[in-house]
Amino acid sequence: MNNYPMRIALIAALGGFLFGFEVSVISGAERTIQQLWSLDSFWLGFTVASSLIGTVLGSLIIGGPAQRYGRRKMLFVIAIFYFLSAIGCAVTTIWEGFIFFRFIGGIAVGASSVVGPMYISEISPAAIRGRLAGMFQLNIVAGILIAYLTNFLLAGFGGEDAWRYMLGIMAIPAMVFYGLLWWIPESPRWLASKGRAVDAGRVFIRLGETNALEKANDVVATSGAGAGKESLFNGKYNKPIVYAVLLAMFNQLSGINAILYYAPRIFEMAGFDRGDAFQQSVYIGLANFLFTILAMAVIDKFGRKRLLLTGALGMVVFLVLTAIAFSKPDVANPYIIVYLVGFIAFFAFSQGAVIWVFIAEIFPNSVRAQGSSLGSSTHWIMAAVISWLFPIIVEGSPLGGFYAFVFYAVMMLISFLFIWRVMPETKGKTLEQIQQELGIK
Repeated sequence: MNNYPMRIALIAALGGFLFGFEVSVISGAERTIQQLWSLDSFWLGFTVASSLIGTVLGSLIIGGPAQRYGRRKMLFVIAIFYFLSAIGCAVTTIWEGFIFFRFIGGIAVGASSVVGPMYISEISPAAIRGRLAGMFQLNIVAGILIAYLTNFLLAGFGGEDAWRYMLGIMAIPAMVFYGLLWWIPESPRWLASKGRAVDAGRVFIRLGETNALEKANDVVATSGAGAGKESLFNGKYNKPIVYAVLLAMFNQLSGINAILYYAPRIFEMAGFDRGDAFQQSVYIGLANFLFTILAMAVIDKFGRKRLLLTGALGMVVFLVLTAIAFSKPDVANPYIIVYLVGFIAFFAFSQGAVIWVFIAEIFPNSVRAQGSSLGSSTHWIMAAVISWLFPIIVEGSPLGGFYAFVFYAVMMLISFLFIWRVMPETKGKTLEQIQQELGIK
């Protein structure tokens, strides 16, 4: 068996580890930051969402450079941005500086969410593409777990400056990511899209493709190399646009980022003390990690659609149970940890595992960078809205937690209907076959 695709996919997926760490580490610092700079609920929401505003920008602007300069070069730039964000957040003494460096980190996350899955999907054999592209999500949840774990371990380290260590430690994996990127090749499908069939063929050979040069020439033919830049919004790609946008929206309307960003606060709302709240967050991260591994093991066997349908139903059940628990805000409920771990398990098994795989699969070579950028930016716009509104909702009413989780449950019920009736299955098909089945020529 040729392990080369797996090795380079794992390196590219390390951008996902930094993605997960960056978006979750703020959960350990948001209470301290709120007190340090005397932020009300609106400005706390903005401070947390400032990173997500950066993700929207990063996901929107990266498509052009990734198509022009290549996937590999953009991964180098992303690694540098992660490093700058970690160091900047750790040393800044003013709120405005913190916002700026969180924004820089957000740009890296948004760009990574486009380029990482796109690169992996383009180097992966069809039979294991779901598993390899899913490694990006596995690294995201590993980053989330490590962020929660380091928050827990560093909670009492450095006194009032503990939050600086929590945020600054990300510089280490950022440097490792940058160093390992020197070992991966450029995407063969990007090379082919530039008319470089011979170079693409060489990479396909290393990836274990049979008839590599013929494969490269086929990709050249389907990508419209040399025909000039094609617009995503020319009417030909309406189906994949609808699939990508709606799946990205439902991913965030589950409430996943509100839970990840505010996990300690949610547990405090349920009656846990602050120390226990940090520990419970580790359980959330661990469940996310373990069920993502399970999903990776079956995604190419069961398919994307079956995982999504199973996950939607499970999430509805556990979101409803969480909402019921918060319907009595004056009564502590120790079962909240069970409900949230159950929700996380079903999310990781479905939406978490599938979204980056699916969005990177359904667009043809000529507009894959633009399509991935659209899907990712939609995801991050919704993430920014959800994370900004959550503290406003829960602090604005004693029943704020109840209202929030009821809304998330209703959205997951609607997502089940969309997945069941509309979404196509893509397992086991080459990227070019998917393009043909969607009627794209």
